[in-house]
Amino acid sequence: HFGHVLLSMAALLLLKVHLQIQVVYRSFWSGQSALFNHHRKLFPKVATLSTVTTMFQNQFTAAVFKEKGELNEKIMKKPCVLLNAEKGDVCGLPKELIEIVAQHFEVIGYDEFLKNKDAYSQKIQAYMMWTFLNSPDYSFLQSMPNLKIVLTAGAGLDHLDLPMIYSFGVKVANTPLQVMNATADLGMGLMLASARNIVEGAKIATSPETTYFNNNWLGVDITGATLGIIGMGKIGYKVAQRAKGFEMKILYHNRRRRVEKDEKEVGATYCGKLEDLLQQSDFVMLVVNLTPDTTNLIGKRELELMKSTATLINISRGQV
Repeated sequence: HFGHVLLSMAALLLLKVHLQIQVVYRSFWSGQSALFNHHRKLFPKVATLSTVTTMFQNQFTAAVFKEKGELNEKIMKKPCVLLNAEKGDVCGLPKELIEIVAQHFEVIGYDEFLKNKDAYSQKIQAYMMWTFLNSPDYSFLQSMPNLKIVLTAGAGLDHLDLPMIYSFGVKVANTPLQVMNATADLGMGLMLASARNIVEGAKIATSPETTYFNNNWLGVDITGATLGIIGMGKIGYKVAQRAKGFEMKILYHNRRRRVEKDEKEVGATYCGKLEDLLQQSDFVMLVVNLTPDTTNLIGKRELELMKSTATLINISRGQV
């Protein structure tokens, strides 16, 4: 969560949303880009979030001050950020994260915006999407003359009409690297839950009608089973690292074969043909981006190739 917020704020700062200045010095941004990459691995630390973000603001402001000699009040005002849900709402940005964002930006909840669209439409410079609610449409973008950027949490962008957004001169930023570990964890969690009937077992264990627990509900072993990973990118590789800890046999299918060093580190075997992976795996995990090539990647034919006892786990988009 904190990583999502900092990347969103950094995107705002790097795209000069908080300063209404037309001239940006290439040499300055080159230095900040290197500095930003150096601090990325520190994002999970709350103290670092504020420190790094403030650093960007202060150094950019200092550079402008040096050139211009003075900063007017308009430049010093906090930029205005619209959230796509109510503040603290179950679907919105959590309160503790809003407090971090509010240190550097004026934060407007979607409910506040709806009550006074005319006034806020002129002020809003960024639209932060914590969930997929209220995706920007044509009328929304048309009513936002000063909107500079749409920020969305996570890696996927398929919920946004990118050509339409770009046609308004609005940039788009996402946070792909911040969800790698979380997505891999959830993939492993789904595999464990399905193998050991954890969801069903929890219902039985908490039901007042339960008088005994059938040992047949204990499920199957993960250890020693074969996991087939379709899509061995950054997230897929993290799944393999976790599966190695469970002593699983790992197969993978990818557009490009990974280097031998990567394969050896997790004990993975490359399958050039998807069919070979499907036929051999006890668990098949989909870890691909949604593209025209991966849309409907798994259908009736592919399911029929799998073992009758196998489990399919999808941590990609549903259209895959």
